[in-house]
Amino acid sequence: METFDWVKKAFTEGAIFTAFDLETTGLEARADRIVEIGAVKFDRRGLIARFSTLIDPGIPMPVEAGRVNHITDEMLKGKPCLDEVLPDFLLFIKGTVITAHNAPFDCGFINEKLKAGGLAPFSALPNPVADTLLLSRERFPGFRSHSLQNLAAELGIPALDAHRAEDDARLCMEIFIRIHSLTHTPKKEYH
Repeated sequence: METFDWVKKAFTEGAIFTAFDLETTGLEARADRIVEIGAVKFDRRGLIARFSTLIDPGIPMPVEAGRVNHITDEMLKGKPCLDEVLPDFLLFIKGTVITAHNAPFDCGFINEKLKAGGLAPFSALPNPVADTLLLSRERFPGFRSHSLQNLAAELGIPALDAHRAEDDARLCMEIFIRIHSLTHTPKKEYH
């Protein structure tokens, strides 16, 4: 029995999912800040809605992080702060199955920010979480890498704006759909 049979069942029974991704100032949820949230809401028929916003972190964008996500201080200047954005994001995901690639990273950041604001943690929300990293490892054990960008390339899904939150969320959605649309182990051409 597969680990995520409940995900497959929810998908085929018409549940609504939200794939999301964050861009941050670094890798530590307690110390670093969110600078972008991207999300796509979908079901088995496809895309339903999009959510995307840059966020002013209140600190300069670290050079190392900017090299990865190509987000600059100029892009963040005048954007809303996380406290303004978070309620809209929580409303967007309400009642959906959360999907993220390496979900503990993204959910960990959201949890830290909710906790800092005196709010209930993300994990306490009534949203189940599906991790496409774990799903892909289970579904495609022969792949050399299960990073989002490499997995997308292996599956022939084009990255349009790599390491930007909305496009990474779209990749996560497309990978999720591909995982659940294949009825057998992919053939050699996927490797």
